[in-house]
Amino acid sequence: MTFTREFVSLTSATSARNGAGFMPCQGLYYAPPGTRPKTAFIATHYNVDFSEHYLGEYMAARGFGFLGWNTRFRGAEAFFLLEHALIDIGAGVRWLREQAGVETVVLIGNSGGGSLMGAYQSQATTPNIRATRGLKLPDAVHSLSKCDYYVSLNAHSGRPEVLTDWMDPAITDETDPASTDWSLSMYNPDNGPAYSEDFVRRYRAAQQARNDRITDWAIAELARMETLGMTDRAFNMYRTWADPRLMDATLDPSDRRERLCYRGDPKTANYSPGGIGLTNTCRTWLSMWSLKESQCRGAPHLARIDVPALVIQSMADTGVFPTDARAIFDALGTPKKRLEFMAGDHYLTEPDGARDEASDRIVGWLGEQGVRA
Repeated sequence: MTFTREFVSLTSATSARNGAGFMPCQGLYYAPPGTRPKTAFIATHYNVDFSEHYLGEYMAARGFGFLGWNTRFRGAEAFFLLEHALIDIGAGVRWLREQAGVETVVLIGNSGGGSLMGAYQSQATTPNIRATRGLKLPDAVHSLSKCDYYVSLNAHSGRPEVLTDWMDPAITDETDPASTDWSLSMYNPDNGPAYSEDFVRRYRAAQQARNDRITDWAIAELARMETLGMTDRAFNMYRTWADPRLMDATLDPSDRRERLCYRGDPKTANYSPGGIGLTNTCRTWLSMWSLKESQCRGAPHLARIDVPALVIQSMADTGVFPTDARAIFDALGTPKKRLEFMAGDHYLTEPDGARDEASDRIVGWLGEQGVRA
């Protein structure tokens, strides 16, 4: 594929250049050689570096621009705050319009970034974000530039939702990653797989209860820190590869491989320190992961999206499932929306041609809306 890549680095309204010299917002802009596309995509994640996102070269090859964009929180999940992430995304959108000469901006909500880009468009459409507990809301979050189209690609429903679906409710002591109530463990062979409806029902309720317990603790701990003259503290949260759908393919059926997650064997991953949400501050927990307090839940933001939207889900994804894609589609407020399923794993590395197919689906759908590169 022939394309150009331009390094883009910016400050935003609430993030200055670091003392060591690097800009807080960074990314790569892909474009076809010798042209300035009038339509471009932007993709961002809560934590993962999206600057070299796999779609960049594919979209440039089709004549479009593509900004793989990172906020100040790339690689710094433990300190994430939604309001500042949205402001940083806004800096990227503004660069596309003011510097790259783009007229039409398409948000790509991929993987965990689905709900983040949904939150951006929601806030740009109808300002609704409230400040994270104990902080003030920056003025800049009220002046975000609305984008023109929204694409959800293998996206999780929301940050609190995916964590809760994946977290192990059998842990009995948050400070001890080995503590286990085996009657509630999906890795206890007495419980399955296959898992009974009763077990899954109890399991899901216990997952929500675990999330709520951590939220209650984080709120109380912030209050305690304040009495000590401290502003926040960090803590670890363990065992977050425990969605029963990973081990039992009869739950939410798809073409995925059973007993597989993004990090390989689910049980091995669950008892390793490599899960999502491992390290947090109390405020980051409340901003990103809490069912009770986080504004990173997808559905409320998706309901405010009124521009045309496309939802694409690959059927062999081992971490996003058909019901997740349908929930995203149902939550979207726009009447101009489409849901499509296709073959492929989460990253579209398999089968051969999956990335080309996803790109063609997106470009074909935009063409139906009258959008060209």
